[in-house]
Amino acid sequence: MAPKPDELEWDQTLAEDDSIDHLLLPSKIDGLWCRSQTYATSYIWANDPTVQEALHIKKGTITNWTRCNHSLSYADNVESVVQYHKILSKKGYEALVYSGDHNMVIPYIGTLKWIRGLNLAIDDEWRPWNVNDQVAGYTRKYKKNDFYLTFVTVKGAGHTAPEYNPEQCLAMLDRWLSLYPL
Repeated sequence: MAPKPDELEWDQTLAEDDSIDHLLLPSKIDGLWCRSQTYATSYIWANDPTVQEALHIKKGTITNWTRCNHSLSYADNVESVVQYHKILSKKGYEALVYSGDHNMVIPYIGTLKWIRGLNLAIDDEWRPWNVNDQVAGYTRKYKKNDFYLTFVTVKGAGHTAPEYNPEQCLAMLDRWLSLYPL
């Protein structure tokens, strides 16, 4: 791994006194974990008046936040977003696309096929990326003119990768936003 530039100030380990484990998976603290338990804190958080105020949610528009609002009626169905990504690529934006390698809803192989549809060149070949000296997944970088797309797999993660592997996903996003290689 390349040496870390000092100005990025990124550290892949969490000091015990600065632990954010309680924010990642509160139910794991007790040694017990049930997937649906992790949603409980989102209800408490999202229904808190100070959180709603901070998010600029107009008072009274949401009486009780729910995780999956099935009452919404969607009239449009977007079959493909490739055209939008082609527009963004012409503008030179960078993109991060990631998939849990255990995602049975949208397998990462399908995401790779979608990326091929963007007609990008490979800029950095497949390689593992690590968190705490463990392989956290694999990454490949693509390029076309001034546009870069980084594709990342998250090892052992399902469809909602940050839910399954919060530490790895936080490290992935932190590095990508800091322009530090995965």
